[in-house]
Amino acid sequence: MASETELIDTAEVEEAAYEHAHLKYLHHHFDDLGQQRESTSLAMWLFLATEAMMFGGLFFAYTLYRWLYGGAYHAGSRELNILLGATNTLVLLISSLTMAMGVYSAATRNRRNLVLFLVITWLLGFTFLGIKAVEWTKDYNEGLIPAVRWDFFSREENRSVTQELAEHGVHPDHVKMYFVLYFCMTGLHALHMVAGLILVGAFIFLSAKGRFTDGNDQPVEIMGLYWHFVDIIWVFLFPLLYLIGGFTMDRMHL
Repeated sequence: MASETELIDTAEVEEAAYEHAHLKYLHHHFDDLGQQRESTSLAMWLFLATEAMMFGGLFFAYTLYRWLYGGAYHAGSRELNILLGATNTLVLLISSLTMAMGVYSAATRNRRNLVLFLVITWLLGFTFLGIKAVEWTKDYNEGLIPAVRWDFFSREENRSVTQELAEHGVHPDHVKMYFVLYFCMTGLHALHMVAGLILVGAFIFLSAKGRFTDGNDQPVEIMGLYWHFVDIIWVFLFPLLYLIGGFTMDRMHL
């Protein structure tokens, strides 16, 4: 049976061999790989904090105007397609799972699974944007896009809706503010999704060449943090924008 000293020596030899094999990933301004990984993770969390502050401004504007014009927000939410919004929520939640599996695959050096889960994640992200494009097209056709096509309340077929708003003291311009914030928040989120798809696409290409499964798996972990952040933002956007009016199917019931 190996003595305690021999076990310690073996562990030290294995650690030294690991460090030597991964020196090519160590940047010159770091002392060791552990310090490099911690610094990289900290930098990513700081970046995500700035992203959270950017979205935080929109969330503050949303909260303020909803407090001032709650009825208008209720009315505007009725015009969103809750089925498409819920479907997109499910799509992103599944993509978070596949991204987590991709991070695990990189850590366990499983190239095949890494590429597979990244491809699935990319397809789910593309599906999200496709559904969003369908939804925005519907909004455009109905005249619900401020500064682009805003004639929903002036259409003859929507006269009853406009009258109902007036009975409850809600002005269409207040509903317009809801849609301004809706498109700002979902549009900014969509831009982050596009950036995420570009990153995932690049990582799929590099992973197929053997990168990230040779011990240098942290880039996948960092990208995974970004993807999860984008998903979490949508988890907040969905109830705040879509569920104000509840689950009933009648329109503009205040």
